[in-house]
Amino acid sequence: MSGEKRGWVALSVVVPLAALAALVWVVWKYGTGVELAAPAPIEKLDFLRVEFLPGELRAHVVNSGPEPVTIAAVQIGWTNRASWDFTVEPDPTLPRLGRATVTVPYPWLPGEPYQIALVSSTGLVFLHDVEVAQETPRAASALGPFALIGVYVGVIPVYLGLLWLPLLRRLRPEWYDFLLSLTVGLLVFLGVDALTEGIETAGRIPGPYQGTALLAMGFLITVLLLQGVGSGARRMGAGRGEAAAARLLAYMIAFGIGIHNLGEGLAIGGAYALGELGLGKLLVLGFMVHNVTEGVAIVAPVTRTGVSVAHLAGMGLLAGVPTILGTWISALVYSDVWSVLFLGIGAGAVFQVVYAILKHMGGRQQVAAFSVRNISGFVLGLLMMYATGLAVIA
Repeated sequence: MSGEKRGWVALSVVVPLAALAALVWVVWKYGTGVELAAPAPIEKLDFLRVEFLPGELRAHVVNSGPEPVTIAAVQIGWTNRASWDFTVEPDPTLPRLGRATVTVPYPWLPGEPYQIALVSSTGLVFLHDVEVAQETPRAASALGPFALIGVYVGVIPVYLGLLWLPLLRRLRPEWYDFLLSLTVGLLVFLGVDALTEGIETAGRIPGPYQGTALLAMGFLITVLLLQGVGSGARRMGAGRGEAAAARLLAYMIAFGIGIHNLGEGLAIGGAYALGELGLGKLLVLGFMVHNVTEGVAIVAPVTRTGVSVAHLAGMGLLAGVPTILGTWISALVYSDVWSVLFLGIGAGAVFQVVYAILKHMGGRQQVAAFSVRNISGFVLGLLMMYATGLAVIA
């Protein structure tokens, strides 16, 4: 390319960007030219988290509106609210997307309902209801118990499911595709569950954080990244035989389930971090039952080829340990934003693994993909997850 052509190419890039920057500066400095007074102040505060500590409560809030908001008063009560002294860190005036912690010395009682009202300097009131007050666990001292919860919920149930491998290996070879179809049913249920939970949580996120878009980005980026990694791993393992391919698929399933279990850990840790101890206990019990079926999904690809105890141990850790990480993340820095992102990542990982299983089944070309046996396995997988999911109270 000649120097003259390169110059024109450079101008075609620089000129539009410079013109856009100039236009943005003009509108920012001088406005749009339409001068209409707002009928009321455009202020918005969202509660991120409320902590109940001995003798006080703390409300973590974010300014999700277009204008600065100044917190001028705090009221607490239920049927009748009363004003209380308070402090705000770092400043009572929050800029757009600014965060603050409102601390109120308050003699709250466990088990009682409370309504917290923040009043802005313009008189707007922002409410948050707490149905049952419970002391918020301190994260630093609770890491050990949270790790134990992760073991109960994620690690032990997955290993219990892996113990079904000897029984599954006794099935006739023609039932191999039935097991893979059952695995697809299990994973599809997990993926849809993660997306549903993500959409619900995205509705609680302040508008500027774009919860639905965050969920979609986590999903799509994970699918693309895992597809690239999986393709590379398959090329490296090409020619190593059916056993290696089956083991790789089992590890991919364990990884996808592990990312999903990270989201379960976030839900459990978040419930405890928010003081919802009853909900947290129910989630622990429900997920314990629910996750036993995940071990079946992991070992399904290796029922014909066999697998060593060391590989089974690694698969169990890969699927179960992320539950512990999820409880820790929620205990240290609970955030609906992080929950939505991880739920999107978990759903993307699960559905990418579903694609890998279907591709593996299609490449074998031994039975029709939509045979009665395969469809029955898929439906049974959905029903198993639904039945065990009835124990999860969320």
